[in-house]
Amino acid sequence: MSWWGKIVGGTFGFMMGGPLGAVLGAALGHQFDQGLKGVDEAELEGLNPGAQERVQTAFFTATFSVMGYIAKADGKVTPDEIAAAEGVMNEMQLTAQQRKAAIALFQEGKSADFPLREAVEQFRQECQRRRNLMQMFLEIQLFAALADGQMHANEQRAIRDIAGWLGFTAAELAQLQAAVQAHHQRGASAQPKKPSIDQSYAILGVDKGASDAEVKKAYRRLMSQHHPDKLVAKGLPEEMMKVATEKTHEIRQAYEAIKAARGF
Repeated sequence: MSWWGKIVGGTFGFMMGGPLGAVLGAALGHQFDQGLKGVDEAELEGLNPGAQERVQTAFFTATFSVMGYIAKADGKVTPDEIAAAEGVMNEMQLTAQQRKAAIALFQEGKSADFPLREAVEQFRQECQRRRNLMQMFLEIQLFAALADGQMHANEQRAIRDIAGWLGFTAAELAQLQAAVQAHHQRGASAQPKKPSIDQSYAILGVDKGASDAEVKKAYRRLMSQHHPDKLVAKGLPEEMMKVATEKTHEIRQAYEAIKAARGF
C-alpha cells in the first residue's frame, strides 16, 4: 500500500506527532482522527522513524503547508502564488482526495499561528540528513515565492530562515535562488524551451569564468542530486517523480547549451 493509502486507511497512522502531525490532522479532519484510533500502538513501536512512507508523508505535509505560509508572508496571497501551488499539484498528478488535502494544508500554512520553525525543523529530522530531499523542498518553496515575479522582503526573510534551519548556507541559498529565477525567466520568455547562456550558467550554479572541468562537475553533481529514482528511494513521494524528471531535463538543457557555446 502506498504512503497515502496508509494514511487515509489508518494502517500507518502518521504517529510522529509534533507540528507536522498536528497540521496534517487538522487538514484531513475528523476522518483522519478516526482512522488513527483504529491503529494499534504496538504496531507503531517497531517502525523505523526514517521509514520511506513516513518521510514521504512529512515531505507532502511540509511542502504544501509551508508553501501556504510563504504565499501569505507578504500579507496577501496573489493569483500567481495560488497558480504556483496548483502547478505543483498538477505536476504531482494528485488524486482528487490528495489535491483536497494539499489545498487544506496550504490553508493551514496561511493561518496566523502556523508553527513554521517547528514544522521545518521536524521535517529536517524526519529527512534524516537526506540533503537532496531538503534541497528539492527548498527549491519548491523558492518557486512559490518567486511565482509573482519578485521576492518580497517578508518572503525573503522566511526563505532565508527556512534555508538556515535546514542547514543551507547563504551562498547555497543564493545559488538555488538564481537557478529558480532562471527557470521563471525562461517561462516568461517568448521561447521558453531552451535556456539562454546566462540562464544556463545560473541553472548549473556556476559563473561564466568557470573552467570546463568545473562546469562538467557541477552538471554531474546536479544530475545526481535530482535523479528521480534516487530521490524516490530516499523518500520523495512517487507523485513528485515528474517534478524531479523535469528538473533533470532542465539541467541537461543548460549543460548542452554551455557545451555548444564552448565547443567541448
